[in-house]
Amino acid sequence: MPKNSRIWRSCLYQLFRVPVIVPIMMLAIKDAVSDMSPYVRKTAAHAIPKLHSLDSEQKEQLMEVIDKLLADRTTLVVGSAVMAFEEVCPERIDLIHKNYRKLCNLLVDVEEWGQVEIILMLTRYARSQFVDPRGGGQDAVIDPDLRLLLRNCKPLLQSRNSAVVVAVAQLYYHVAPRSEVQLMVKSLIRLLRSHREIQSLVLSNIATVSTRQPGLFELYLKSFFVRSSDPTHIKLLKLEVLTNLATEANVPIVLREFQTYVGSSDMELVAATIHSIGRCASRIREVADTCLNGLVSLLSNHNETVVAESVVVIKKLLQTQPTQRTDIISHMARLLDGITVPMARASILWLLGEYAHHVPKIAPDVLRKVAKTFVNEEDIVKLQALNLASKLYLTNPKQTKLIAQYVFSLAKYDTNYDIRDRVRFLRQLVMGDSIISKHSTKFLLTSKPAPILQSKFESRDQYQMGSLSQFINARANEYKELPEFPEVAPDTSVRNVEAPSAWQDTHSIKKKPKSFYSSSPESSEESSESSEEESSGSESSTSDESSLSTEESDKEPQRSKKEELLLELDDLITVCGHTQASAPLQPMSQTTSFQTATAPAFVPVERKELLNKVSGNGLSLHYRYSRTPSTFSPSFTSVELTLCNHSSEELSDIHIPDTGSVKGVPRGISLASGASSTTTIGIDFRESTQPVTLEVCVGDKSSHFATIKPPVGEILRPIIISAAAFAEHKSQLRGMNEHSCELSSVTDRVTEAVYRVANVLAVKPQDPKVQQYAGQTLSTGCLVLVTVTTGDKASVTVNCDK
Repeated sequence: MPKNSRIWRSCLYQLFRVPVIVPIMMLAIKDAVSDMSPYVRKTAAHAIPKLHSLDSEQKEQLMEVIDKLLADRTTLVVGSAVMAFEEVCPERIDLIHKNYRKLCNLLVDVEEWGQVEIILMLTRYARSQFVDPRGGGQDAVIDPDLRLLLRNCKPLLQSRNSAVVVAVAQLYYHVAPRSEVQLMVKSLIRLLRSHREIQSLVLSNIATVSTRQPGLFELYLKSFFVRSSDPTHIKLLKLEVLTNLATEANVPIVLREFQTYVGSSDMELVAATIHSIGRCASRIREVADTCLNGLVSLLSNHNETVVAESVVVIKKLLQTQPTQRTDIISHMARLLDGITVPMARASILWLLGEYAHHVPKIAPDVLRKVAKTFVNEEDIVKLQALNLASKLYLTNPKQTKLIAQYVFSLAKYDTNYDIRDRVRFLRQLVMGDSIISKHSTKFLLTSKPAPILQSKFESRDQYQMGSLSQFINARANEYKELPEFPEVAPDTSVRNVEAPSAWQDTHSIKKKPKSFYSSSPESSEESSESSEEESSGSESSTSDESSLSTEESDKEPQRSKKEELLLELDDLITVCGHTQASAPLQPMSQTTSFQTATAPAFVPVERKELLNKVSGNGLSLHYRYSRTPSTFSPSFTSVELTLCNHSSEELSDIHIPDTGSVKGVPRGISLASGASSTTTIGIDFRESTQPVTLEVCVGDKSSHFATIKPPVGEILRPIIISAAAFAEHKSQLRGMNEHSCELSSVTDRVTEAVYRVANVLAVKPQDPKVQQYAGQTLSTGCLVLVTVTTGDKASVTVNCDK
């Protein structure tokens, strides 16, 4: 079959999300991973996660397929193999040990999408298999395998693909020694010239890294200056990075840049810039006065948003040195009438209440003005007005007692229940006579700690760099924590792989596996020819094709001299390259895990009529299934016949002739009048419930025909099997090999009911809620596994490939 047809067949199977075809998909994948074309093997790797999502119980078999794909040396396949590994069994790190060095060496030549998958996987591998290279300082000894990974990833920092660059950057950030982390900086700066989507992701990563290691990007400060053409979200990210990179040496440059941004028409950028100025002032004490004076000057700005944000930031800064900023508090109180932004008004009221003893003449007057507009204020302003009234009632009761009572009365009938609850609490706390009221000063006027102005990217370092969780600052679905470095390095010998001998590689002739898609010899030859044409582009297929060529040369001795020379040259190249022929995927070893029972668990005694006395001219036949091994053949079902003579004459020479499916009574039986006789015959139902016709002859005078239709349970033999083997075989008989139905009612004697309808044997030990029975068909020996579930949702499930 042509290569493209095999690829499209594999893709077509992936589209059917039907559990019943899972076994067919498994066979197709197993056949495709041994295909000579790397494109077919790549498609098979892509189908593995889809099959796993369809039926997770196929995981064990899929891991064997993934193990074979990981050993593939074709750069087109390894990326897809690693993707399948990460989706199906990322915890099976032992599958990576023997392929680690090969993946590192092939990394540069793998396609870009595959490079990202491999680097992310190797990052997790390095974190779990190597000790921390940063733990021993400058003299730390780096594992040679870790050095191999870093050395092979370093050229990828120059990749044209931004995803590859970010993947390598996160590898260096999480795994490399501290002295080598700076290698990623220039590559990330280069990506800032890309599209805005890429800029957003890269700036988010840089902002996170700069909170921990700001010195890495300090030399590239001007690369983060905001441009007028940048979209708003890019401007905010650059502003965040500039704030993180601000130090005593470069803060004048940063503040001059911030001064320009404050005059921007983008109000979102202006508000963020004012917050950044406050962060610089709180972190760098040398410029605290300069920043505070600049923010105070912004209070006279005509833009209401600028004034409001300045008030909020000044309020946070004043908490650090309130006694030295009395003039600023007074100035902000005078601006209260002209400020309409609720957060700004609330901040001013909080400052006046907190530091009322520093401005004893201004605070009562502000409370008087707020009382006039209390009804029309926003809820956040009302809450701070109540706090101001309570604090002034305690510190200056002569001037503010009546005003405070008036404000409390207004709040008592407010429409917001939060306001009503707050005033009820404050009234009892301030004006009550309880024990708590005596300590109201400690509750309301105690000193508060100054707020810490920090970056919103401070907490994102807990997630892996470049991940979705880090970008959204929340744990995304299926996010995997990056493992911690082990304190003691695991055994390094697990990554040592012995190179097989060249003679064994090149001269072991591999028999071509039978194609799953076609059994015709024409399709096999066509597949071999197409694979030979593709051999020049696949490293792993060289030895396979040379083996096939050797096999074909035995069949076709009339090859031309030129072809023979080419084959010899191909063999020579293979010997020098030490290329190992990839063997086809072998099925799971199926050792005999059960044995045939020596006797049935139950023998039915009920007899059924096969031939009545009217149709048989006085001869009647009744039968029952004896469930004993047939003396004719193991594939035959034993049927016990009872013959009875109801006529007044003797019947002689009664026999049943042998046929292909019936081994009857070749010798004649004679029955006197009223006598009866019992005999056993063997019938080969060929694992079918179709009726079989018996010819009953009475001498040469007459013959009668009767049909017998077997129940499914009577063409089985019981087997003895362990519970573990039962579960293993059941996991291999899924999809269209599994049939189940719900039961409306379940008898108390489940085992007896099962034994009556099927010749099976219970699996021990039995679970009262889930009872298991096993048997096998007589003709082909196929397993028949029966599971009966009792309880609220009773059901019966039968697993068999027939």
